Amino acid sequence: MLARAPHSLRAQVARTRVVPSARFVHGHGEYHHLPFEWPGKKRLSFGIKLTAFLVTGFSIPFAAAKFQLNKSAAT
Repeated sequence: MLARAPHSLRAQVARTRVVPSARFVHGHGEYHHLPFEWPGKKRLSFGIKLTAFLVTGFSIPFAAAKFQLNKSAAT
């Protein structure tokens, strides 16, 4: 559509400056990259719980695959 427009309109579009939007301004204070508040003094227990959660979630497919292979080998 812009290719068929008159030259004056194309020049006006070319001169128009796009103002970058404020990316992390949303009225909630400062930006945090985690969806929860970081525990101040309880870092060790938080790290242990987070590691257990992630290891459990990562190992479930491998445990399921081992179970299915053992089940098929038993028949």
